Amino acid sequence: MTRPAISILINNYNYGRFIGRAIDSALTQVGPAAEIIVVDDGSSDQSRAVLEPYRDRATLLFQENKGQAAAINAAVKASAGDILCFLDADDWWAPEKLASISAAFDTDARLSLVYHRLQPAFSDGTPTLKPIPRTLCSGDLSPRLSKSAGCWPFPMTSAIAVRRSAWKAAGDIPEQFKISADFWLAGIYPFLGRVAALPGSLGFYRIHENTWYRSVDDAAMLRKRMSHWIATVDVMNKFLSSNNLPATLRLADHYPYRVALAQIEGGNMRTRVQLAMQGIAFAGEPNLMRRMRDALRAAYHLPSRGRKLQWAEETQ
Repeated sequence: MTRPAISILINNYNYGRFIGRAIDSALTQVGPAAEIIVVDDGSSDQSRAVLEPYRDRATLLFQENKGQAAAINAAVKASAGDILCFLDADDWWAPEKLASISAAFDTDARLSLVYHRLQPAFSDGTPTLKPIPRTLCSGDLSPRLSKSAGCWPFPMTSAIAVRRSAWKAAGDIPEQFKISADFWLAGIYPFLGRVAALPGSLGFYRIHENTWYRSVDDAAMLRKRMSHWIATVDVMNKFLSSNNLPATLRLADHYPYRVALAQIEGGNMRTRVQLAMQGIAFAGEPNLMRRMRDALRAAYHLPSRGRKLQWAEETQ
């Protein structure tokens, strides 16, 4: 059989109500030859029944529940393409996604990662909010990430494609990333090669209530994110050190972490000013106007220190 140019890797856990649309969007792509690998990570819903009719058009793998990283690792192991494109089961792509990704990789052999924006949309397909990420970053991003604890306006999993050669250099995604494997992909691969950002929204990010998304953040969710950021910085530093890459990430440079901590602890006017200044100087956001907007918003919405306990208790 002809080796596929691209491998489409779909990870699923209890998204039987969504995954059909994800696979259909992969099947209707225009452009280079592609294979589809679907890994079901121990779903207990109707996922298997939804997946079985696709068996003649996709490789279906079923495993015990181990988390997103393990599912993606299994998909990569079963794949053969030179370009790896990731798709979460609750998202879907525009038809021209693969053609655009392939063309970008063809233009620069030094690229390790290519990405695009995603358009947030409700389950009925209605767009909402602006495409994400707002700021696009291309080129050698390693100096920027070294100053921001690996934080930048990075794409989510369904917008990311990497070279297989870069995957081999990085190794499997650490299985501690049971969710948010995009933190690893977007954090490590810029240290292994150049990055290219495509300006179009070539996919759709489904807005629905799940374990990570909330329309309004609460203290419990902020603590969950902070723990995830701490673990991410730690594992990235171990990777950088073991591969003799000249970078050490500091959690103090991770502005979203500092904002979350301030929101939980509360603050006074001095805290607000410090938070605003830190945000304006944050290396992870290249766009000055967005840095200023985000910094001022964080300072303005910071709860006062006297209110922080009540706020935290009410939202747990």
